[in-house]
Amino acid sequence: MIESSITSKGQTTLPKVIRETLGIETGDRIRYVIYDDEVRILPVRPIGRLFGVLEYDGPTVTAEDMDQAAADGACEE
Repeated sequence: MIESSITSKGQTTLPKVIRETLGIETGDRIRYVIYDDEVRILPVRPIGRLFGVLEYDGPTVTAEDMDQAAADGACEE
């Protein structure tokens, strides 16, 4: 079990193993989610970190192509 203390200002330091596990770096933001009697800490991922996460080796498409594909898909039954 990993623990940390709360300061008089209500602050705490996330232990190194937690930061490493969540991939949290200096300046990153985290989100607190209260679920029942627990608090879950989730990293808030900047959009820039998502670049290249999904692989696509097909032809280049434009935003208009994507909009049209979405509209076409919405009309299908």
